[in-house]
Amino acid sequence: MDVLDDLLDHDLRLVVVGTAVGDCAARRGHYYAGPGQSFWTLLARAGLTPRVLPPPDDATLVEHGIGLTDLVKIEAQSHGRQLVFDVPSLAAKLSEHRPRWVAFNGKVAATHCARWAGHRPPGLGLQDWTFAGAPVFVLPSSSGANRRRDYDGRPDRESWWEDLGTLVRKEDQPTQATSA
Repeated sequence: MDVLDDLLDHDLRLVVVGTAVGDCAARRGHYYAGPGQSFWTLLARAGLTPRVLPPPDDATLVEHGIGLTDLVKIEAQSHGRQLVFDVPSLAAKLSEHRPRWVAFNGKVAATHCARWAGHRPPGLGLQDWTFAGAPVFVLPSSSGANRRRDYDGRPDRESWWEDLGTLVRKEDQPTQATSA
């Protein structure tokens, strides 16, 4: 049984993949509901939602074309135990739903998926490989525990999230035919 149900639909513009639901979020029954979690603020600042949504509104993300899932589905993340990473199940699930973008919320899940697909561990940002047919973007983790001075050469996490928002919104805009 999954800790939290996936928030997925077909043809989403973006699916954000975490490593595992945190213990606090699992107890509260909503994604990214732990103290110090910046996910909802970063998502809004990236222009992917019209405002900062509270964790109890996580299911409404699908209305904004955004889905949520985790690499580890059967247990909450606890720093005292080893997690079981099920990359083939994630790949199958995302292949079925066919999002336009896959963003990993942190390098842990991204690294396991990259290695499974035959790639080196990724840095932050746009990758030169796809996962389940979608382009990949690796974000700095939104966890409150992820606070430092350098995020792969940048002083903040927000700029990485804004880059993702720009890419996703760019694909949302219809292309205009040019006349000759």
